[in-house]
Amino acid sequence: MSEAAENVFCFGGTDVNWIILREGTDLTLIDGGWPGDVPAVEESIRSIGQKPEDVRAILLTHAHIDHMGAVEDFHRRFATPVYADPIEVHHARREYLEQAGADDVDKGPMPQTQEWWEKVQKVGATKELKIDDVRPVGAGPLDIPGRPIAVPTHGHTSGHAAFHLPDSRAVITGDALLTAHPTSLFDGPQLCPWFFAHSLQDALAALDALEVLDADVILPGHGDPLRRDIAEAVGIARRHAHDSGYDPSRKA
Repeated sequence: MSEAAENVFCFGGTDVNWIILREGTDLTLIDGGWPGDVPAVEESIRSIGQKPEDVRAILLTHAHIDHMGAVEDFHRRFATPVYADPIEVHHARREYLEQAGADDVDKGPMPQTQEWWEKVQKVGATKELKIDDVRPVGAGPLDIPGRPIAVPTHGHTSGHAAFHLPDSRAVITGDALLTAHPTSLFDGPQLCPWFFAHSLQDALAALDALEVLDADVILPGHGDPLRRDIAEAVGIARRHAHDSGYDPSRKA
């Protein structure tokens, strides 16, 4: 666990992160790991002196299975409301699926990609999961604990969103900007490996929305939190994308 800023906590599960915002005794959970990470999400909440029922709202950066585990579980068990970008609502309902499968994973560098795939299958990588009644939230401030600001960062999925915390100078980047991934050849600020992205061109363009934020605490969906000016981090990510052959003309 890392308390990245006051009342802003970042926890890691099976090679994926979730964020907890605390305001008084009320919590907002942002993303929720794999289905097999649900006990770890519950324990992370207890580790800060709270309980799962204290979660008043859940935000999805995007509706990939490695971010939906505790989101779907808490919503079903506690009727906790779930919010996402208006486009991503349809993805969470599984009206369509923009998620890498076994064939996509085969495009990654071996053997680490295959080792990662075998690992995450044990925590639900191939499980079918959906949430039918996710509530749409547009860009701007949200009236939930922690008062995050939704920032559309479409590309990794069609409705991916980041969340800015101006008072903490922090940004929760989801998979729009990582600091590491088990299938990546790089460490440090980077895009998610290309074969996970729905649109390579849009994923690159989404960095523009992050670059202009007033933030120097980066809380990614994968990798350790990073204290660095977001514009500098975006510059590094762009260079890594170029070096890794992140070609917008390539079909993801």
